[in-house]
Amino acid sequence: MMLNPLQLKHLNRIDAHSADMITLNLEDAIAPSRKKEARENIALFLSHLAHAESFIVVRVNPLDKGGAEEIAFLNDFSFDAVRVAKVKDQTDIAQALTLLSPEKELHISLETKEAFEGLSRLRIDPRLTTANLGILDLLTSLGLPQSLVSLDNPTIEYILSKFLVDAKSAGIHPIGFMFQEYNDTKSFKAWCQKERRMGFTSKACMGPKQVAIANEVFGIDEAALRRALHIKQRFEEESSLQNHGFMDERYGFIDEPIYRDALLLLKDNI
Repeated sequence: MMLNPLQLKHLNRIDAHSADMITLNLEDAIAPSRKKEARENIALFLSHLAHAESFIVVRVNPLDKGGAEEIAFLNDFSFDAVRVAKVKDQTDIAQALTLLSPEKELHISLETKEAFEGLSRLRIDPRLTTANLGILDLLTSLGLPQSLVSLDNPTIEYILSKFLVDAKSAGIHPIGFMFQEYNDTKSFKAWCQKERRMGFTSKACMGPKQVAIANEVFGIDEAALRRALHIKQRFEEESSLQNHGFMDERYGFIDEPIYRDALLLLKDNI
């Protein structure tokens, strides 16, 4: 979930939120004249933060537009990752990694046509763990109108699919785009459901209402979990007898690829 560091009441209630990840924003939503104030608010907040239930990310500006200085200023404070805006290529990744403390993760906002085309090649270091799809900026970079963002638009489906597959191919965790119409909870839920069907497991959120919906949609599927546990147990039993393909009375044919899929679901949810 994104938080504006100029809103001190939001920072002070950080543990009241059920978001897995909290992002303290220094980029687009902060006017240039107030970026220094926002940066200092983050520093003050982090200096007094003894513990947080959520993973804490600081979203900085592009490296050549203040981001490098923001990383240097905040580097020694206690948080989990920096998210760099509008990266383009491996050079941006290398620069960010050089600036960043070695114990912190690097996250990126995928908002440029260059990064979209080359995402599968960007992970030059395992500290780059996560990519957030910035769909509106990406469309602008591609010379496409933002009005394309609709549930049944094939171009948006292609962008989501390519982003997901390229990120997964590179070992990067993909986070679905932020839906700007905060009060349109029906459409937000529909996007969450669509992205879950596609294979996404995370969704960017603007506030608590969206967090609650995302947690509901992307939460653990108990029936799928029971199925995976059963498949794991049955396959391991049969495997001990040198049988790697068999009929199960509950779930039909089980072989090694089905077993590996069950392990993947269990790894992500246990």
